[in-house]
Amino acid sequence: MAGFWRKLLPKRFRKNGITIPVVRLQGPIVSGGGPFRPALNLANVAPVLEKAFAMKDAPAVAITINSPGGSPVQSRLIFTRIRELAREKQKKVLVFVEDVAASGGYMIALAGDEIIADSTSIVGSIGVVSGGFGFPELLKKIGVERRVYTAGENKVILDPFQPEKEKDIEYLKSLQLEIHQVFISMVRERRAGKLRDDAAVFSGLFWSGTRGLELGLVDGLGDMRQELKRRYGQKTKLELVAAGRGLFGRRVPGVSPVSLESAASGLATGLVEAAEERALWSRFGL
Repeated sequence: MAGFWRKLLPKRFRKNGITIPVVRLQGPIVSGGGPFRPALNLANVAPVLEKAFAMKDAPAVAITINSPGGSPVQSRLIFTRIRELAREKQKKVLVFVEDVAASGGYMIALAGDEIIADSTSIVGSIGVVSGGFGFPELLKKIGVERRVYTAGENKVILDPFQPEKEKDIEYLKSLQLEIHQVFISMVRERRAGKLRDDAAVFSGLFWSGTRGLELGLVDGLGDMRQELKRRYGQKTKLELVAAGRGLFGRRVPGVSPVSLESAASGLATGLVEAAEERALWSRFGL
């Protein structure tokens, strides 16, 4: 009953502290995902962001990022959605970097009005990378003949089972340069007036939070809880906003029931994807 009457009081007379919604964005950024590999992408993140920005009395939304990067498309889509919601709901966005916000992870971090990292966080890696494997010699050794029939001379460009072609590599690099320029433009726009004039910033290198502050990639060093209490008062409460719960109470955003056969297939695929994910993290010593 006391809680009911407290809500009727004008906000300035209430003793309750401000509540700040917190959204955690964790892991590599990929367009897919499934029951064996939760994905960080717009489809899974959008409902959580909507809930966080819908908290009317919150003056800001805090977003923690811990991601080594991934899909530039999904990174940019998440960035755009955060900025759209911030304008629509007129809320400040404070981004807090945990272990790493690199490459696509840093692209998402740019959605923050301010970026705050730990002194030992990893930030940056403003570049574009593509990777894969080639197997033409392996096929010869095991006596397998590759047969491909196409309509369109470039339909099998960068086929891993055929020798590399110089023109294919040049085309891929041209695409990378285009994406890199988009990334650079985003950084220059969002970090305008803060970014240090240093060519190394866009070289693909990554730095500690301390060095990132010197380069203008982040606005400050600190801890989310302490920082929010400093800004909004010691009674400030942090409320983690999570995805809705599905069957048996599990959080499974964007995941549908799977058959035994598809589950087995997904497990095999998941092992490969787990190795790729591990490679992403290991680049930053994590």
